[in-house]
Amino acid sequence: MTGRRTGFVRKGPGHRRDLVRQEIARSKPEKRAPRARPPDRVDYSTYRLTAREWLLYGACGIGACGLASYVFYRSAVVFLILIPFGACYPLYRREDLKKERARRLELQFKEGIQVLSSFLSAGYSLENGLDLSIKELEVLFGKREMITEEFRILCDGIRMNRPAEELFMDFGRRSGLEDVDNFAQVLSAAKRSGGELVEIIRQTAGIIRDKVQVKEEIHTMLASRIFEQKIMNLIPFLIVLYIDLTSPGFFSVMYGTWMGRGVMTMCLAAYAGALVMAGKILDIEV
Repeated sequence: MTGRRTGFVRKGPGHRRDLVRQEIARSKPEKRAPRARPPDRVDYSTYRLTAREWLLYGACGIGACGLASYVFYRSAVVFLILIPFGACYPLYRREDLKKERARRLELQFKEGIQVLSSFLSAGYSLENGLDLSIKELEVLFGKREMITEEFRILCDGIRMNRPAEELFMDFGRRSGLEDVDNFAQVLSAAKRSGGELVEIIRQTAGIIRDKVQVKEEIHTMLASRIFEQKIMNLIPFLIVLYIDLTSPGFFSVMYGTWMGRGVMTMCLAAYAGALVMAGKILDIEV
């Protein structure tokens, strides 16, 4: 015959240790997940060179000065004089890098507005559409790309009850892109007039897509000409180096006399003028 079990549990030292551990665990503050850093509102009207870009383009500029001083003067003194100009080459490249960044942002905005339009057509609200668009853009471009960060700023602003058209206008002012500014104005007019917002956004996104595609076609046509121009820039140096290699001393008179140095200086000035003219010819605003 078995004895009846009671609800009494014997409490020993081990049981007391368990109670102490549980009490300590309850008294510890809960670890909160760190808040994500809000994305920065970038001013695209300025471009800040990174340390890598300073080193890269500075080395390219100094190298070009070294090549020019050797081909036109064969003088170390001239090279030392030209070094400060070569070191300033990153400042010249900064404007080109800013234009290239604006072009990439325009292409990314075209894709982003197409993704947003598809979600709005599926019945999502503007806030939810932006939130879902961010996930798609992270797959297309990456989490830290410009358009992904800008869509995060738009989504956060809408969550804080800021008007969407105001956020897009701010994006247009910072980016300097005409397409973004036009989209913001269309969005503002559609919300004021109470029109079919989804259809208006879809049509506007289609217009922006067609416009950017035309720009890209023109840019592709110019790319081959720009590459040819870069090759032609090297031809005078290659000719001089080839003649100097196959016929040593052929240009000695050009480097050893004042008249020769004057002629080479005029050649250098003509070459620099040709570079500037070629750059202006190919710098076509689309």
